[in-house]
Amino acid sequence: MTFPSLDSVEQTRSKWRNRMHSWLLAGGSVGFMAVVAWLVFGVVGLVWALALGAVGLWSATRISPKLVLNLYRARPITQQEFPDGYHVLRAITARADLPTVPMLYYVPSRMMNAFAVGMPQDSAIAVTDGLLRGLTMRQLAGVLAHEVSHIRNGDLKVMALADIVNRITSIMATVGLLTLAFYLPAILEAGGQVPWIGIVLLIFAPTIGGLLQLALSRAREYDADLDAVSLTGDPEGLAAALMALERKQGAMWEALFLPGGRLPDPSLLRSHPKTQDRVKRILALRRDQTPHIPLPGEKPEVGPSIVPVVRRPRFHVSRMGLWY
Repeated sequence: MTFPSLDSVEQTRSKWRNRMHSWLLAGGSVGFMAVVAWLVFGVVGLVWALALGAVGLWSATRISPKLVLNLYRARPITQQEFPDGYHVLRAITARADLPTVPMLYYVPSRMMNAFAVGMPQDSAIAVTDGLLRGLTMRQLAGVLAHEVSHIRNGDLKVMALADIVNRITSIMATVGLLTLAFYLPAILEAGGQVPWIGIVLLIFAPTIGGLLQLALSRAREYDADLDAVSLTGDPEGLAAALMALERKQGAMWEALFLPGGRLPDPSLLRSHPKTQDRVKRILALRRDQTPHIPLPGEKPEVGPSIVPVVRRPRFHVSRMGLWY
């Protein structure tokens, strides 16, 4: 979806680049799983891998969003509690042509986070207490548009498939290594040749599969950023939200684990792209424009927090660690 108020050339270029990366990574993950399955069990392994993948994907797409949300102790947010949020979400959903408006859920956590669950016909977006109270309405609109884009693009199904493929790859590799360990003495006694290349591949198969899954996740995040800007027409709003999340969340983790320093975060091990890279791509779409989504106010109007007030963690020598 392209709107004249954005840089359409850069938007089209980014869309095709993201799409190509996603197809290559998804195809690479499935192909790598097939290689491992064939290496361990031959044609039978390929059949089993495909069958397990189909059953796993079918099951994952039929899990109720409420089941996942219960794991986070999330509760529904009514329109009476958060009318501003639903006003913005309805406008974004209409622009995205979703069949239903996602239900908003509240997660009682001071962490700043948001995530989507479900399919377009039955979906929900969970937002934490920290996110609602730490962002402006303009920034929150960008975050909601990002999550709506995940729902519309089917990213939840894509990442469910990637997770299933990675799990099957890991299981096949483990079974293959156990089988080789069982037959290895017999192979050595018979003077046979040890398949070292196959052993090395099976040892590193879970790591390779995991890296492909993380790379696919980063590609889908780029695409959700692009579509979110298309929905809101406000690159600065989403960019400001990402910078606020990076600043506040990064400071929180560093204060807890590494006071006064920076946590090492190799790009290959990230499920999300680096914030600086995301902001650079988002702002490349910027032109003089008016946002598509009318905002009801500067700050979200929400009720009192239900998160208990806690002290900052302190280091106690006598107790040998951080205590709250």
